[in-house]
Amino acid sequence: MTSGSVWLVTIGVLVGVLLLDLLLAIKRRHQETTTKEAALWTIFYVAAAILFGWTLGNWETPQARSEFFAGWLTEYSLSIDNVFVFIIILARLKISKEKAQLVLLIGIILALILRGAFIAAGAALIHRFVAIFFLFGAFLLYTAWHLAKDEDESNDWEESKLIKTLTARGATPFTVALVAVGTTDLLFALDSIPAIFGLTKDPYIVFTANAFALMGLRQLYFLLGDFLNRLIYLSKGLAIVLGFIGIKLIIEALHGVGIHKIGSFHIPEVSLAVSLGVIVASLAVTTLISLTRSGGKDKETR
Repeated sequence: MTSGSVWLVTIGVLVGVLLLDLLLAIKRRHQETTTKEAALWTIFYVAAAILFGWTLGNWETPQARSEFFAGWLTEYSLSIDNVFVFIIILARLKISKEKAQLVLLIGIILALILRGAFIAAGAALIHRFVAIFFLFGAFLLYTAWHLAKDEDESNDWEESKLIKTLTARGATPFTVALVAVGTTDLLFALDSIPAIFGLTKDPYIVFTANAFALMGLRQLYFLLGDFLNRLIYLSKGLAIVLGFIGIKLIIEALHGVGIHKIGSFHIPEVSLAVSLGVIVASLAVTTLISLTRSGGKDKETR
């Protein structure tokens, strides 16, 4: 169990970094973020996550280190897919790149606060009802199936009734974009929170993995841009990851309610090492295939 002082220090550092990022975004709200600047910030956040995860194994346990990296990789990969939808939202609402950075950052801060509440509720449910993993697992399997069959991600976002209402009442495009990004990321949390609880039940690791994955989204938006169009099989890789974790959750739920055998078949326990291997392999292979295939298509169009 992580102590209260560790939680306070972690939240304090997180708030400090977000405030610095917010102040910079406000100061530079009329300037477009360059690729170089976005790359440096992305490197900073990724390096910070790796450093945190590695040191976590020293003052917690080696198991905690592995759980953090498995959770962070999963959440970060889902975040990259989220960026694709953010690009669609901001393009449809005709938000300039200068204003986009402030929209994204404020939306991310709101998402972090709301995800914190989701994590607390999820941890409480898991503590009381281990059978909730059946529901989580089934939901992840459904999401994986949806991702696997989806061929056109350009239709992943449609204006909700809330967005249409705000637009009809004369809300500024900035306000509409802010609400759209915040609510969309909250919907993404319905996938990501159950997924990471399938890798660790420690609320501290769940929260920090989500925080490190979300904090760099603004920079990823400006860094990746059109490059995301080359990751044509990313959703397939995520489908494999979410499907695997969904099965893992159902297996854990069966063990949790005392079902260890189905007939003569002994239900196996999926180790964290296997989980980490599946996550890394799925994402690496689909990324490599995506870049190879999209690179070939680019040459054909020239």
